[in-house]
Amino acid sequence: MASEDVKRSESAVSTIVNLAEEAKLAREGVKAPSYAVLSICKSLVAGGVAGGVSRTAVAPLERLKILLQVQNPHSIKYNGTIQGLKYIWRTEGFRGLFKGNGTNCARIVPNSAVKFFSYEQASRGILYFYREQTGDQDAQLTPLLRLGAGACAGIIAMSATYPMDMVRGRLTVQTDKSPYQYRGIFHALSTVLREEGPRALYKGWLPSVIGVVPYVGLNFAVYESLKDWLIKNKPFGLVDDSELSVTTRLACGAAAGTVGQTVAYPLDVIRRRMQMVGWNNAASVVTGDGRSKASLEYTGMVDAFRKTVRYEGFRALYKGLVPNSVKVVPSIAIAFVTYEMVKDVLGVEIRISD
Repeated sequence: MASEDVKRSESAVSTIVNLAEEAKLAREGVKAPSYAVLSICKSLVAGGVAGGVSRTAVAPLERLKILLQVQNPHSIKYNGTIQGLKYIWRTEGFRGLFKGNGTNCARIVPNSAVKFFSYEQASRGILYFYREQTGDQDAQLTPLLRLGAGACAGIIAMSATYPMDMVRGRLTVQTDKSPYQYRGIFHALSTVLREEGPRALYKGWLPSVIGVVPYVGLNFAVYESLKDWLIKNKPFGLVDDSELSVTTRLACGAAAGTVGQTVAYPLDVIRRRMQMVGWNNAASVVTGDGRSKASLEYTGMVDAFRKTVRYEGFRALYKGLVPNSVKVVPSIAIAFVTYEMVKDVLGVEIRISD
């Protein structure tokens, strides 16, 4: 009897000790696996919402940019931002301004979700190794390290959603007068797979990846570094209690978008042109009309660069830059701010730099 009482006492003590340790871990902030999964889901949702809202807001400019990039140089239909938007409105109506936006959102929502989440994870990983390498546990990410984290996030997101981007480009380019019509996302995907093979879904992938390194990398690096600089230096009274206003954060995002898209834009033009290669019965805006009709033939990224510059001049690498600038600046700004605001609403702690 005595031995049983001792065992019961030991069991009770062990239970109390275990409960005390669990309570201590809870106080120290150790979170259960279910919390981590929920946090990841909320982060992905915030990124997806940010992408969908920002792209829909500038959808007409996005479509015009692509039309300017790929139109046949011998049969000009779109000649500038204002004229181009008016022409789309006159020939295709209001819906024409948003053609391809459904596909774009279907691509950009997961792309944006993966991109923001990948950036956070890459930043934490890089910061961990940086602190281990320097021996300084208080070290913070430098602009160059943020550039690297952004580049990693961009490559992962681009590669994961590239087939949707390729199909979106073709849906955006086709008009009511196109010889052959893709009826939607899945019809376009199945048609490209059947007629051109699976490799066709990744046409233009290389210039896309090369372009996404400076584009996404600079977006994150400029945005985060500019925010940190404003918080530390507090110029012009823009910072109140270590918090930036929505307007100031929008300005930081606009600056980031301007720098990133200007550097990477030529690669975006080449990517779009490579995506049109092999498209039987392509839209007339690509092939041209009547006698001027000419097929697009590029053997690779370098060949596309060379032929574009040779036949259309260096300025052709920046076709559509104006509507793209008008589009990208507010789009990137809205994406960053929407992401942070949605995470605040969902109750997810934003910890990118530390």
